[in-house]
Amino acid sequence: MAEESLAIGTDEWVAAHEGRTSGQVQGPVARTFGRLPWWVWGSIAVLVAVVLPLIGSTYLMRVGVNLGLFLMLALGLNLVVGYAGLLDIGYVAFYGLGAYGFAMLASDKFGVHLPTVVAVPVVVAAVSIFGLVLGLAARRLLGDYLAIVTLFFGQMFVEFALSGDAITVPGRAEQVDLTGGTNGITDVDRFSFLGVEFSSDRWYYYLLVVLVVLLALAVRRLDGSRIGRAWKAVGQDPLAAEAMTMPVNRLKIMAFVVGAGIAGLAGTVFAAVQRGVFPSSFDLPLLILLYAAVILGGSGSLKGALIGAALLSLLPEALREPSYSEMVFVLLLVAGLALAVRSWRDRIIVVVATVVFGFVMNLLFTLLHVQGVPASAWTSGPVSTLLGHWLFVPQDRVLWGNLGFVGLVVLLAVLTLVGTRVRPILLPAIVWLSIFVWFVRLADVPSITRQLLIGALLIVLMIVRPQGLFGRRQVEVL
Repeated sequence: MAEESLAIGTDEWVAAHEGRTSGQVQGPVARTFGRLPWWVWGSIAVLVAVVLPLIGSTYLMRVGVNLGLFLMLALGLNLVVGYAGLLDIGYVAFYGLGAYGFAMLASDKFGVHLPTVVAVPVVVAAVSIFGLVLGLAARRLLGDYLAIVTLFFGQMFVEFALSGDAITVPGRAEQVDLTGGTNGITDVDRFSFLGVEFSSDRWYYYLLVVLVVLLALAVRRLDGSRIGRAWKAVGQDPLAAEAMTMPVNRLKIMAFVVGAGIAGLAGTVFAAVQRGVFPSSFDLPLLILLYAAVILGGSGSLKGALIGAALLSLLPEALREPSYSEMVFVLLLVAGLALAVRSWRDRIIVVVATVVFGFVMNLLFTLLHVQGVPASAWTSGPVSTLLGHWLFVPQDRVLWGNLGFVGLVVLLAVLTLVGTRVRPILLPAIVWLSIFVWFVRLADVPSITRQLLIGALLIVLMIVRPQGLFGRRQVEVL
């Protein structure tokens, strides 16, 4: 690396790390997208988003709206966690505050129907003030201590939303209903700008496309600014940043405020789209999925936040359809096999051995007089149809599926303990068990299957590429 390409304070060995590891399999996605200028893949994404409504599917419009909301939340969380390094476990509470705030100001709940151009800025400003208050309270906390405080804030919001229908106010005999409790707030007004009412999901979809594009451009602009670089410095080492005279506490508070404002804005759109808000919409699973998206894409990466959020928002929808879920499963299985076995010769051997192992297991089931299910009764997609005469599916799918799942977990645990010479021997059994468990047990329970596949995807990625798809590996010279 030429000396003039190195920045002040950059170690040459560390700077050349990505170049030395560029031939490894861990980062093919990052290298492929890294060659494209940001405006190229950004323009492609916007073009696809604009053309999508032409299909005319109501279902796709609803999926697109949910994706837009998820992208906004992931971008806001990435600023707080990926840039500033703040473990904010109560982030979803800001999303809920924005939704409930807009519902209170634009519904029959209190008889207030503020115009959209007034209600949205008021709610975003109010939610940002909540972020300021939380930032002031947690500005001196780090790590687990910060996580505990923000977790308390998130749970406090959920409890308030659940029990906010019976609040005792001093000086009043009757109780006040603020949040509607478990029934939430319904009949929320639609967005309306310049006399045009957003009467369908398509209007909100285009609005979210604009908001996501503007937010992504703002984050990219922020990335190279003084504040963005300062946030990254605080996230990597707050003590070193403070030693460099950076106002660490003030930067933390700013991160909380900006993240809260983005989440609050997304919450107002959510309330208008759903025409109602309920406490169950802002619980822990949403927070886990958001963190998974940021980690999957690469904490602190703009591309990573967008692509990670898109994957984890669209993957559960794809798994609702059996034929699509089969394809996703096969792609993950092929990717896992490609990562576990590096040479093409060994991959072919493992595939052939898996086919032979499947016929051996069919013979074993026949010798044990296990009753099977005809292929026509369980095949639904192209993948299962192809495997119909190779895979044996027992009638007692729950029992054999659970046994196969336990065996698969045991073999995967053994695989991590044995040497490289023994692993190719275990792989055919692991691949067959994976296929067996999927079609015998998991295909019938899509809700559990989605969680298991997302969890497996994250585990594999964290093993292969701990920094995520587009995150930078932290390299230190000791």
